[in-house]
Amino acid sequence: MFKKRRQFFQSFLMINDLFFLTLSWVGAYILRFYAPVIPVTKGVPPLSDYLFLLLFVLIIWMGTFQVTGIYRRFFQGTQEVRALFRSNLYALMILVFMTFFFKRTEFSRLVFLYFGVLNLILLSLSRWLLKGYYLDLQRRHREDERVLIVGIRGPGPHVAEVIAHHPELGLKVQGFLTRHPQEVGKAIGSFKVLGVYEDIDRIIREEGIRLVIFAMPLTAHQRLEELLNRIKDEMVDIKIVPDLYRFISLRGGIEEFEGLPFINLRESPMVGWNRVLKRAYDLVLAALLLILLSPVLLLIALVVKATSPGPILYRQTRMGLDGRIFEMLKFRSMVAGAEEETGPVWAQKEDPRRTPVGKFLRKFSLDELPQLINVLRGEMSLVGPRPERPELIERFKEHIPGYMLRHRMKAGMTGWAQINGWRGNTDLAKRIECDLYYIENWSLLLDTKILLMTLWKGIFSKEAY
Repeated sequence: MFKKRRQFFQSFLMINDLFFLTLSWVGAYILRFYAPVIPVTKGVPPLSDYLFLLLFVLIIWMGTFQVTGIYRRFFQGTQEVRALFRSNLYALMILVFMTFFFKRTEFSRLVFLYFGVLNLILLSLSRWLLKGYYLDLQRRHREDERVLIVGIRGPGPHVAEVIAHHPELGLKVQGFLTRHPQEVGKAIGSFKVLGVYEDIDRIIREEGIRLVIFAMPLTAHQRLEELLNRIKDEMVDIKIVPDLYRFISLRGGIEEFEGLPFINLRESPMVGWNRVLKRAYDLVLAALLLILLSPVLLLIALVVKATSPGPILYRQTRMGLDGRIFEMLKFRSMVAGAEEETGPVWAQKEDPRRTPVGKFLRKFSLDELPQLINVLRGEMSLVGPRPERPELIERFKEHIPGYMLRHRMKAGMTGWAQINGWRGNTDLAKRIECDLYYIENWSLLLDTKILLMTLWKGIFSKEAY
């Protein structure tokens, strides 16, 4: 029910977006070449070239909107504008990168800029009007269907809150049922407890309930069969929200297979096409970066060899995907045998073990570049949780709940924690929080965003020493 109702509303938004994206694109072309603020010096290119590119523009923008969740939430007020602005920025970056490879036609960057501004204005305004019209139409022609939630301890209050935040569903929470008589009449947020479990059939009839949602705590589920028997002849839809959502982590959810419902409490995002796409992404970019940076890598290798005794590359044992051990490569930035006395420890600020060249390499994260080879080998990814040493992991996992969950994703050269300032000897709990956020929200678009932000926040970091 929820999915179908939301898809119905989303279809209106998608049609609206396609129309105004097209209008903005043509409008940007007209503004640039027929009402130019900046004079046109190279002549007016044919509209057909821009109409050809429009197909790719629509694919990029609609794909970006899907990935960034523009259609998954009911944004209100300035939330919508902020969400559209972020998605617009990502899509514009992809468009500029893509058109760089078009050799036949040179597209005006001003058209892109005008298009970004126009579609932000038109989409924000049109969506605001469309949502207002849709909700008004819904109120005038169809009364909201009343919902009864069975259970106030467990997921029940959260279910009511979710429904209240999605007015496009056309549902109205009428109230709750409880198993404790003394709680009848009590307010749960902005909703009332209407009765006890045994009143369910009476309340359905008196309140005109159309949908019953069982959201009882696990300890009360033995009553479910009895309650279902009480309402077997009532003309209501029935849904069950199992009290398991508090155990869900790492992209948990519900799926159906061969007629059986499976509840996923924990699942790695790296399965099926996701795994193939991320690996292809890593291979292409890592190979390209190795080729482009090969002169820099050679120069660094010669300087490291010439300025201090010892090997050029430092090999360190790290833990990666699913707890597998591998040797991570770095340019040696410390004196040979730096950990013979201290054992495995993090580098400190003004660490005396660093070589003069190593100090420079670590400051700008240049010592990490050989990990591109780890990426090509498949031991690491360009983006992911930074790998740690097994000796330190044994200590961390005893004190940080959920620490090992970060190994459900391939280790990365950079990650969400690093671009947010949590790298090196910083708050470990914050780093784990960032790593788990990344795994929960992984997408190729997020990987691209992290790589671009790494060019500034990751390389020029106060925590790099």
